[in-house]
Amino acid sequence: QVQLVESGGGSVQAGGSLRLDCSASGDVYSAYQMAWFRQAPGEKREGVASISTGSKITKYADSVKGRATISRNNRDNTLTLQMNSLQPGDTAIYYCAARKVGHDWQTSLSPATYPHWGQGTQVTVSS
Repeated sequence: QVQLVESGGGSVQAGGSLRLDCSASGDVYSAYQMAWFRQAPGEKREGVASISTGSKITKYADSVKGRATISRNNRDNTLTLQMNSLQPGDTAIYYCAARKVGHDWQTSLSPATYPHWGQGTQVTVSS
């Protein structure tokens, strides 16, 4: 079992930047694919970015391509999402998630494929 705790959320004006972090514990962090999701009130949970166990493969939602960078540090068991040029549409609760898979060819942005979740951190972007 892996435990996940997000941090780094807050309020920012449109055009600003935020760095979200996720700290993992309890299991070997590097054995899991990781991802960031977000959910705004009244909307479905949406995949933002995912990363393979060795950081060789990443995937981004079209809505954040060119503005978001996902990375991981398997030495200190942390996952990071750097977001730039933030827009009001980025306002949501952001969650980190983990899944253990038998392959590392592709990552997933489907929430149903991730069994381990953090508690979330709020990001608010004002216009």
